[in-house]
Amino acid sequence: MSLLLMIIGAVLVAVLLAFAIVKYLPLNLRWIPSIILLAVAVFLGFKIYGGIMEPIQFNKDKVKKYAPVVENLKIIRDAEIKFYEKYGRYTNNKELLIAFIEQAKLAITETRTIVEKENRGGGIIVDVERRVTDTIGYEPVLKYFEGRDYKNMFKVPGVEGVEFELEVAKVEKVQGLIVPTFMARTSKKGILAGMNESLVKQELEAIETDQIKGEYVSVGSLDEVTTGGNWPPSYDKPGEKKQE
Repeated sequence: MSLLLMIIGAVLVAVLLAFAIVKYLPLNLRWIPSIILLAVAVFLGFKIYGGIMEPIQFNKDKVKKYAPVVENLKIIRDAEIKFYEKYGRYTNNKELLIAFIEQAKLAITETRTIVEKENRGGGIIVDVERRVTDTIGYEPVLKYFEGRDYKNMFKVPGVEGVEFELEVAKVEKVQGLIVPTFMARTSKKGILAGMNESLVKQELEAIETDQIKGEYVSVGSLDEVTTGGNWPPSYDKPGEKKQE
């Protein structure tokens, strides 16, 4: 808006100046306002170019800032999922979750079908198939986090001294069925600190499907049964966001 007002104001000034030149200024002095108008035109050109390029550069820069934040949230999500597989619940204890990755083991199971004889009475015996699940071994949780910086997963990349909020809750999925939930999140405002305030304000209100929606970058939900993040699918494509 400020750029548009500047352009309109400059056009009005140019029109008035041109009128004054034609009406009042002697021919031998008309080169002076011509130089002034040229300088104004160059200035406006730079302003217009900057006004066009600033949002484009902002979008590139925000993606670079968001990408490592999303990666850490993915590690937190995967840790919570493995914790749930073992204990049937989520945790908001950050130290416990890190220790779980380093020390816990998950059962390796095998499901097979067996056939048993079932007496239906009256001398009738039929074959009945049953599925049986056996534990055949154990594997360390750490196996799923090799090469991933899980020890620093709660730190918000690029924001000094700030960690992700981590909360757990329970929701009624259907009547009588209570299901645990979790959510990890951090404010976009902290990640984008120092960038154009007007563009940051627009970003906090983003609702487009190809954007990270809302004021936070988050994974999970306290109100819904989901382990998904609020980022678009493009952040899940290996290497794509790092190249921009």
